[in-house]
Amino acid sequence: MAQPVFKQTQYDFAAHIRDPDNNPRPEGIEDRRMAIYRDLFYNNVEGFVASAFPLLRTLYSDEDWHALIRDYFSRHQAHTPHFPEMAEEFIDYLSNEFTARECDPDFMLELAHYEWMETAAMLSQDDPGDIDFNPKGDLLDEPVVISPLAWLLYYEWPVHTISRDQQPDEKPEQATWIIIYRDREDEVGFIQVNPVTARLMQLLDSEEPMTGRQALEQVATEMNHPQPAVILEGGLDTLRQLRKKDIILGTHTPDN
Repeated sequence: MAQPVFKQTQYDFAAHIRDPDNNPRPEGIEDRRMAIYRDLFYNNVEGFVASAFPLLRTLYSDEDWHALIRDYFSRHQAHTPHFPEMAEEFIDYLSNEFTARECDPDFMLELAHYEWMETAAMLSQDDPGDIDFNPKGDLLDEPVVISPLAWLLYYEWPVHTISRDQQPDEKPEQATWIIIYRDREDEVGFIQVNPVTARLMQLLDSEEPMTGRQALEQVATEMNHPQPAVILEGGLDTLRQLRKKDIILGTHTPDN
């Protein structure tokens, strides 16, 4: 069944704005008027993506960057009309639709994800206040509570060290673990952690509540460490540091 004329005009209008090189402007609309919409929509999208991924933007020439954004704008079907969520849409495009070019670094997707996580942390609606916990609880012998505003991230590339002047050519042997978090002042922070701390976070953030002691003893067992007491002592200090940063909220106690 043919589309009503007005609806077909809307589709043609949108198609031309998204990809003017391959979709002619609707009949009866002069190019001068269409240019206003072409520039307005594209510039809004390009500007928001550039502001959401400022480091990624610095790695490209203007020509290569605009080719990337034009491809995103013309091909990606966004699932939200909200500009603050466009960064996640761009990540989806890079993950599922984009074909890498010669000018695109191998670490492109991981770097973009790392930058996007700052936006995701700022926009998260999770509220630690919805959780019952004791902020001064015993981190060794009571079940530890991880903040819903803390995320453990794994990257094969050292995304936290990449800059326009420092771009790795090969993946390092050691992967990168980073915790991004939003504290009680709503400030977003990043810290790099070693694999032992990363494993500790994984255990404590599992569905089954664990005390700090249980998690650290499991870490020591998995490492086949000859002195588990050393892991316990160092791990307690790590737990305390994570609590200071609001990555750990506290503990569950029999009273809450």
